[in-house]
Amino acid sequence: MNSPLDFINDPIVMRFAQLFLWILAIVLFIGFLRRTLKKRIENVSVRYKAQKGVEIIGYVLISLLILMAFTVENIKDYTIIIGLFTAGITFTLQELILSIAGSFYIFFVKVYKPGDRIEINGIKGDVIDIDSIYTTLMEIGEWVSSDNYSGRIVKISNAFVFKGPIKNYSMDFPFVWDELNIFITYDSDVALAKELVLEKATDYLSEYTKKSLAKWEEMVEHYYIENAKIAPTLAISPTDNWITINLRYITDYKLRRITKHELFQQIIQALVATDDKVKLASTTLQLLKIPELDINLKH
Repeated sequence: MNSPLDFINDPIVMRFAQLFLWILAIVLFIGFLRRTLKKRIENVSVRYKAQKGVEIIGYVLISLLILMAFTVENIKDYTIIIGLFTAGITFTLQELILSIAGSFYIFFVKVYKPGDRIEINGIKGDVIDIDSIYTTLMEIGEWVSSDNYSGRIVKISNAFVFKGPIKNYSMDFPFVWDELNIFITYDSDVALAKELVLEKATDYLSEYTKKSLAKWEEMVEHYYIENAKIAPTLAISPTDNWITINLRYITDYKLRRITKHELFQQIIQALVATDDKVKLASTTLQLLKIPELDINLKH
């Protein structure tokens, strides 16, 4: 190539230029279609799926164009140049490439979907959007106790699906086990306390137990997992100060906090109504009066 004109007229350069223009046209067309669908489709779920479908079709077209560009003609003379160029692009844009690959992995393998509650890269929240680069979460936790929203919107690169564990609270089994501890004194009627705690838990959680049982049976059939007891269970453990009644139960993953609150309230009311047969325990401190000192000073 003796001049810039020879470089511009080179078939390889022309092919790269055409490829770039086609990719740009497809990207612009995808953006136009997404905006059109957003205005025309009122149903949120249908609009979201339609936009993602258009996005995936666009990526497929771009992949086909790239494949055709490198297979239509013999370019063996430029193998080294193209190899170095591709390696440089791959190294520079490795995070972007992993993110795009992650988006395909999320959609096809169904690691999670919008509406799921997940924990990824140490961040927990509800998935509200998945695009070609990022997963968007409505964050829960952090400075807010329990499973309440913090109010922050968090964007996480889709590349993280390849870099660490993904905890999904709702994919196949939308229930979680939780525990509640009740402390009673040693002079309480332990048998009566156990009976009341289990009775209140069984009555209040009957709907969760029934729904979760069917889901758990599907889990046992689908995965190599041992069967577990879905109904509420109790465990007693003595300490130096009191007897701990540990209640283990199952609840909806989104209602864990309110379930614990209402269940604890019903159990406490039942125990208080036993006329001191069951006494709740707590840590107490006794402050002793300092004894008086009689000091006589002799001159």
